[in-house]
Amino acid sequence: MSQAPATSRAPAASGTQAVDRAALLVATVVHADEPLSFGELQDECGLPKSTTSRMLTALERSGLLERDEGGSYVAGRLFWLYAIRHDRWQELVRLARPTMTTIGQETGETVHLSVRRGARVVQVAQVDARYLLGSRDWTQVDVPPHCSALGKVFYAWGNLPVTTPLERRTEATLTDPEALRRDLRRCVRRGWATTVDELELGLSGIAVPVHGARELVAALGISGPTPRLQGRHDELAHALSEHAHDLSRLLRGRARAQGVA
Repeated sequence: MSQAPATSRAPAASGTQAVDRAALLVATVVHADEPLSFGELQDECGLPKSTTSRMLTALERSGLLERDEGGSYVAGRLFWLYAIRHDRWQELVRLARPTMTTIGQETGETVHLSVRRGARVVQVAQVDARYLLGSRDWTQVDVPPHCSALGKVFYAWGNLPVTTPLERRTEATLTDPEALRRDLRRCVRRGWATTVDELELGLSGIAVPVHGARELVAALGISGPTPRLQGRHDELAHALSEHAHDLSRLLRGRARAQGVA
């Protein structure tokens, strides 16, 4: 656990004491390497129990702090709003991680979360497969969007234009723009994208869109050996879509709570 900030003892009584104490609690949580329990916060800040309780309740109400599933304190939704405007991906990963872990447990396959950065689609988080034969770590690897199911999501849902030429990675890669557009229209009709041997021989992927309050935010997908995923695309895509819907609802709910249109 990290040390509390240099001002980590309760300030002397003054007209700004309440503000000072509230700021101390927020700063202690933000500086911590992990969520802090009520007792840890009280101890590190040197505040009375009743004061700590009253201050934390007010800070939760204002959105400056919130509690995780274990009841410990983390930065609240106002920090999420700031992050989504400035460095949204780190906070997106934090929110998506439980969903990704659940998908990994249910499918056993490698789980991916990707976002668009300019003309590129970049994977920002991964949960590894439980099988010995799984996918490599694709985090931050530059993959041509038309070769991955994750990239096809951004094409299909109008977040990324199809540009030429289209690089051929395998014999199965779609390098004809019209063939790719036909495939993308199928993606939209069924609600998910797929690749089979298009990036690497023996590798397949399935991905679905994750929507925020106003636009496509990310693509959520799985990948694994083609023989293992063969015949399971519909089943896996349906499960992915349900999880993506829940994650989208979470993001939209956060945005509404923060006043984002």
